[in-house]
Amino acid sequence: MWIKICGMTTPDAVAAALDAGVDAIGFVFADSVRQVTPNVAARLAEPARGRVRCVAVTRHPAQQAIDDILAVFKPDVLQTDSVDFPMLRLPTQLELLPVLRGHHDEDGGFPVRVLFEGLASGTGMPCDWVTARRVARRTELVLAGGLNAANVASAIAAVQPFGVDVSSGVEARPGLKSATEIAKFAAAVRSAAGKSSDTDAMISSRSEKAGLQSSEPAEQLRKMLEKSAAHEDPV
Repeated sequence: MWIKICGMTTPDAVAAALDAGVDAIGFVFADSVRQVTPNVAARLAEPARGRVRCVAVTRHPAQQAIDDILAVFKPDVLQTDSVDFPMLRLPTQLELLPVLRGHHDEDGGFPVRVLFEGLASGTGMPCDWVTARRVARRTELVLAGGLNAANVASAIAAVQPFGVDVSSGVEARPGLKSATEIAKFAAAVRSAAGKSSDTDAMISSRSEKAGLQSSEPAEQLRKMLEKSAAHEDPV
């Protein structure tokens, strides 16, 4: 089960995520209590380079902001709302993680991997697990929104996602991560994934049939998202 801890603001948070053996850590550049500058994010990410994917998390960013993030922070992955990508100029080698919120045209195509989120990020509010499960049958879905160590097992059972993403659910207070909660969350995810043995088999089978990879060329994803942007709620 792929695990991402989002909203890194301190060296201790990065260290705790690495100790927990997660797959990705997120640095927020959108308006948030967890917002960091590209320079701060670059310093925080130094110990994680080559060990986990370092994700730049934005929402409706201006091109200049993206250019600054790419030049200074140098993310492995860019995460932003799916409606944003068609308007951005991005390097073709950059991995992209589109965010789907609320209504989405489920009859259209999906990128190889998406993050399924509620209408507002970082608020601790759960997203629509019923819709998320339907999307998870079509692509590698990373479930976000209101997750914590107490409810992530139920979320995994209900949605059967490829991965999970947490931010406020592992904090001592808004914007400050708890090493204890990060460890508890990662352990709960792995325990739940181990009990749900059919999940990995389902994901493996779906990936083989669809020829899915862990990333998708930016230009290919851009063309797909341009076709579906009109069907996404611009929130």
